[in-house]
Amino acid sequence: MNKQKLLQQILSNQKNVKYNDFVTILEAYGFYHARAEGSHNIFRNVSVKEITNIQNVHGEVKPYQIRQLFSLIEKYNLKMEE
Repeated sequence: MNKQKLLQQILSNQKNVKYNDFVTILEAYGFYHARAEGSHNIFRNVSVKEITNIQNVHGEVKPYQIRQLFSLIEKYNLKMEE
């Protein structure tokens, strides 16, 4: 699926977001998988001071973790990479 369409789909409904789809969006914004601690996968971006952690809960991401990412995107004015 096109990353832009995927982003719009996630923005319109932040429940039942597939983990792999969310990782695609994270990577499109320049985040990379730094490490895993238990059920938490830690993602970093060189332009962002904070870390982003997401959990794969039965193949989906928790809605609050989606909101955290969009907050970071807005705070740091991140742009989606092609």
